[in-house]
Amino acid sequence: MNRLKTVFLMTLLAVLMMLIGRAFGGTRGMTMMLILAIGMNFFSYWFSDSMVLRAYHCQPVGPEHRLYHIVADLAKRADLPMPRVYIMPTEVPNAFATGRSPSHAAVCATEGILDMLDEDEIRGVLAHEMSHVLHRDILISTIVATFASVIAWIANIAQWSAIFGRGDDDDNGGIVGLLVTIIVAPLAATIIQMGVSRTREYMADEEGGRMIDDPLALARALAKIDNYAHYRVLPGATKTNAHMCIINPFAGISSGLMNLFSTHPPTEKRIERLQELDRELHG
Repeated sequence: MNRLKTVFLMTLLAVLMMLIGRAFGGTRGMTMMLILAIGMNFFSYWFSDSMVLRAYHCQPVGPEHRLYHIVADLAKRADLPMPRVYIMPTEVPNAFATGRSPSHAAVCATEGILDMLDEDEIRGVLAHEMSHVLHRDILISTIVATFASVIAWIANIAQWSAIFGRGDDDDNGGIVGLLVTIIVAPLAATIIQMGVSRTREYMADEEGGRMIDDPLALARALAKIDNYAHYRVLPGATKTNAHMCIINPFAGISSGLMNLFSTHPPTEKRIERLQELDRELHG
């Protein structure tokens, strides 16, 4: 059901882009949006992993690093190819996975993760990320985030166009098309992105907890990372790549209405689900 929901929401996002084109540029605009959507998917598929690794200044590590050995063990447990392993040089605890497929995946954790968490908690975090690799969540979430960012960019252009005047209102949908593009479309895109990302996070928590047979270790790790995130923002994090992290890196500066549209579920809800999973597994 969760996978079906994700496919539906991604399709809805592509349709939304085409409707923006239709409302703002007629049939020609809809065609341009379709071409843009195809191009975005191609770009995200091939280049999203290298871009995010550079953005976070990740450094590769090999078999001499303990992080590598933990990931290798989890890859064996999940029957996955060994991903590339990276460390992020910051004391802010967080982690993410990236890559277009299990055979082209990378897992990265910050130095802060290794300093703050115990061995079981680190395994829980990395099991969560390996679950994302297993279910190809990274590619899905990155494509959705790219769609949402482009829709917001188009809305911004339309807003400035309205401020300075347009000469083709009658031909391209007039004020209704403009309002849809500026207000409705970005809001709908954000809600869709939120739905996709939260669904995948809950799935990764459950799969990660099962992978190590210790959901409570992951729950403890989430609580610690979330607490730290309320005081320090992860260096390199942006609104475009924040969805990849195990905990929202902007938790400390997001409040009220912004939290309602966060790509991450409330940490308290995630911990509750992991506690329920532990009772299911161990009685």
